[in-house]
Amino acid sequence: MSREMRSEEFLCESMQKFGKAVYSLALSQVHRKQDAEDICQDVFLRLLEDHTEFRSDEHLKAWLLRVTVNRCHDLFRSAFNRRREPLDEQTGVEECEDPLESDVWACIESLPPKLRAVVHLYYGEGYSCKEIAQIVGCTCAAAHTRLHQARAKLKLELSNEIRGQCS
Repeated sequence: MSREMRSEEFLCESMQKFGKAVYSLALSQVHRKQDAEDICQDVFLRLLEDHTEFRSDEHLKAWLLRVTVNRCHDLFRSAFNRRREPLDEQTGVEECEDPLESDVWACIESLPPKLRAVVHLYYGEGYSCKEIAQIVGCTCAAAHTRLHQARAKLKLELSNEIRGQCS
């Protein structure tokens, strides 16, 4: 027996509420606007076909972000992606009026994907380490460790940036 797909209204409402979060997480992971758009589209297509009963909007958002992380991992593992040569383009860091804010985002973009995801989910989406662990598929201790490692790398990188500007 095949079950019906979700309604167009549900999909549109979900995209309106959570589309930006899905897209920004994908972009923070893959660094290419086109790949992030493809992942975002695929995530919502999967939502359309999935039959999970969501208890709340937060449950739906967590599901969408988990699928986004998984799709990013799939892209990194794909043979096509390993053979592709990057185009010279901006990686998605938008122009900021504040140079320090721009430096912070540039440093975040340079983090490895596992650390970048945790930073994005913690600071960008406001999730706790426990919630992040569920989304990225690791233990709470691992999520906390990744956040600590990311902060340490960012602190080092930003302090080097500041020293370089003051010299």
